[in-house]
Amino acid sequence: MAPEDCTRLAEVRAGVDALDRALVAMLATWFGYIRAAARIMPSREAVRDEARKAGVIAAAVAEAEAHGIPADVVGDIWERLVEGSIVYEFAEWHWIRG
Repeated sequence: MAPEDCTRLAEVRAGVDALDRALVAMLATWFGYIRAAARIMPSREAVRDEARKAGVIAAAVAEAEAHGIPADVVGDIWERLVEGSIVYEFAEWHWIRG
């Protein structure tokens, strides 16, 4: 059900719960790409790329603005997501190389 069609709180909550599941499934794919990057990265130093991080966050903020949603909130979420991904990639990089 589309948000604008909701007339009861139960419908809103059901929609949010469904989106939570979909978002986690998408994050599983995101982290799959992070694992792939860890496998491909030639060195530990290549994992942290501040220019790439800034570009990813800026793109998410721009997308939020285009959708008319709070860009500052999206920026905060992406900051945490990207930084957490870097930490995860470091761990995976070390695990792969034993």
